[in-house]
Amino acid sequence: MTFTQELIANYSLYKEQRISGRYIHLKHISPLLEMYTDTFKIDIVGNSVLEKPIQKLTIGHGKFKVLMWSQMHGNESTTTKAVFDMLSYLSKNKSFYEFITSNFTLCIIPMLNPDGAEAYTRLNSNEVDLNRDAQNRTQPESNVLRAVFNDFQPDFCFNLHDQRTIFSVANTHKPATVSFLTPAEDADRKVTNGRKKSMEVIAEMNKLLQRFIPGQVGRYDDGFNLNCIGDTFQSEGVPTILFESGHFPKDYEREETRKFIAFSIVSGLEYMASGEVTGENYESYFDIPENGKLFYDVVLRKFPIQEKSEIIFKDVAIFFKETLKNDKIEFMPTVEHVDESLEYIGHKELDMRNVEINPIPIHELTNGYLTDLLRKI
Repeated sequence: MTFTQELIANYSLYKEQRISGRYIHLKHISPLLEMYTDTFKIDIVGNSVLEKPIQKLTIGHGKFKVLMWSQMHGNESTTTKAVFDMLSYLSKNKSFYEFITSNFTLCIIPMLNPDGAEAYTRLNSNEVDLNRDAQNRTQPESNVLRAVFNDFQPDFCFNLHDQRTIFSVANTHKPATVSFLTPAEDADRKVTNGRKKSMEVIAEMNKLLQRFIPGQVGRYDDGFNLNCIGDTFQSEGVPTILFESGHFPKDYEREETRKFIAFSIVSGLEYMASGEVTGENYESYFDIPENGKLFYDVVLRKFPIQEKSEIIFKDVAIFFKETLKNDKIEFMPTVEHVDESLEYIGHKELDMRNVEINPIPIHELTNGYLTDLLRKI
């Protein structure tokens, strides 16, 4: 049995049960890091704008060096949970621990943007997107990541993120539960040797995921932007993989998605250790369909709209805006599109002709009205 197979077979044993849901910040992970001080080397490598510590774990003494960072965007926490699942696996399975520590040196920043994580926002406290600050490095968090990169000199990078529920796999009716990308190195998006290496690892991870979420793995857009950290590191010759955690049906807490990310991380590392990643086996990366944007959270079909003296039936596309309230994430419905017939797909679809409801004007489709309606139906 491979280590990936062991994790899959016994995931409930290795899953880090002490963190769950979407709202993960420093107070949640600090006790876990404290628990691992005797197992892994943990250092504070800098501070956020609000002087919160940014911590780094160093694991192993192997020759292959992999740098991972999560929650560069504070409201993207699924991969953080998956990283702690992997750490739990390392601490509980001696064979896996010996395998990783002998083959790899891992450098992990589990929460690069602790201010954004606590505020549950993409940005840092200066309202800067750290993933657009790779060149100017105007923010302390950007400088922390760059300093760790320079000091560690990784052979590979894992750039760990979440993506919105809008993403489909191409133009199919399947959500992009996981998406990958090997970032471009230049505006021409040349398929360089460095990109081929990350493509090869992605292809292997995709092969695994197709067993669990067939047709639900997408390929993120590779438009070049040197201000993005992945594009910067890739352009400097370090193969980089972008992980995007997406929507699994009825899994708004992303507890299912987290396990697919954990499986992917472990399978990627296991593949790297099986032999030199040359980039020769990269072509099946392009078999992964590009992401589309076909989904909304709810589509109300044939909703009765009052227009003057007429009742017109229209489709209503609703997006859930994630809002932090009383230390919990609430999913607030907001109207995105209203038309006679929408081609968008709803993660949940309701035929309103089967629901007793009074027609209302479009301007009354407020958050409060939609919240009450969705609770009733």
